[in-house]
Amino acid sequence: MNLTRRQFFRRVLWTASAGCVGSVVALEPRWLKVRKVRLGNGPVRHRFAQITDIHYRGDAAYLREVVAQVDALAPDFVCFTGDLIEEAGFVAPALEILGAIRAPLYGIPGNHDHWSRADFGPIRTAFAATGGAWLQDQQILIRGGAVNLMGVDRLPAQVVTDPSRFNLLMVHYPEWADRLGDLRCDLAIAGHSHGGQVRIPFGGALVTPHNTGRYEMGLYDAPVGPLYVNPGIGTVHIDVRFNCRPEITLFEV
Repeated sequence: MNLTRRQFFRRVLWTASAGCVGSVVALEPRWLKVRKVRLGNGPVRHRFAQITDIHYRGDAAYLREVVAQVDALAPDFVCFTGDLIEEAGFVAPALEILGAIRAPLYGIPGNHDHWSRADFGPIRTAFAATGGAWLQDQQILIRGGAVNLMGVDRLPAQVVTDPSRFNLLMVHYPEWADRLGDLRCDLAIAGHSHGGQVRIPFGGALVTPHNTGRYEMGLYDAPVGPLYVNPGIGTVHIDVRFNCRPEITLFEV
């Protein structure tokens, strides 16, 4: 078949567009990746994983794969930075799967957890059963007292740092890293942004949620200290991702 130059380029563009759509709809929303983040130059004292924004809506096989990949990393503990569900009816099945993680699981709620009006009691119990905790404007010493883990659920922050320990802060909203007053930590981790879900190559997110600010995805230097924003496990509003794979982050500090 002979094609004119114009027809050839039209076909190339159509094929490329179809491939992008296929990636967005069929591949990337469940194409998990593990990103390793090393902080500091000294010996590694703590290895911990971050997962966030699961938005569980019944995809049990996918969440089990998330748990399996977290377990394969053998972290010292796991941090969850909010948005387990969107509807209260999904709390129990989500916890049944998530509670199988073979490491202490610590977490905070996100905006969708609050909006769902779910009872946080079962979540608190499930996290405690792993050896972890559900923290709402609370802090806890872990790793033999070497880590001061803080969970902020509202402003102004009700937690304090300890210069004799590694101070790890969990927040849901990335932009709160600009709104924590004099609080300074060794590392803050957040979710919420989903990385925008759809990102223009060499550009950035098309749209990000409120309280994201300039912190779309990745590691930033913020007023509170180093801030890492995880693009999340699930999706919100529409089940699409492009150039923004779901992520489990492994930190070595």
